[in-house]
Amino acid sequence: METRKTPHVEAQMLIRKPAAIVFNAFIDPEVTKNFWFTKGSGKLETGKSITWEWEMYGVSSTVFVREIITDRKISVDWDQYSTIVDFEFEPMGDEATYVKITQYGFRTTGDELLEEISGASGGFTTVVDGLKAYLEHGINLNLIADKFPKGVK
Repeated sequence: METRKTPHVEAQMLIRKPAAIVFNAFIDPEVTKNFWFTKGSGKLETGKSITWEWEMYGVSSTVFVREIITDRKISVDWDQYSTIVDFEFEPMGDEATYVKITQYGFRTTGDELLEEISGASGGFTTVVDGLKAYLEHGINLNLIADKFPKGVK
């Protein structure tokens, strides 16, 4: 019998900081804005809806926080593609954390699904790369802002 995997996106990275610091980077929009979106309507809390904005693009998304397990997991319903996104944090000793972001529950098929998965995969990879630079070296690389500069099609 053939096993079929549900279409999903995964991005992961080792961050050389304790799990509490890495986890908080996704909870607190004052930290997150340094490597992902430019503005968040509040800290992530279970049962709460939060709006994330990318002001340079004039776009926003709303997430509903499904579950938070302190320093281990954040799960949200994301209005983009109407999917679920899990952020998992695995401590690797006291001074490093393996972050894995998984998006799943895509409702499309065919070329539309491939386009959504490609965009999400590239986006989340950019997020974890920016997270690493910011938390480990204190550098905001402007990766999200520079991903789609004006004038590039």
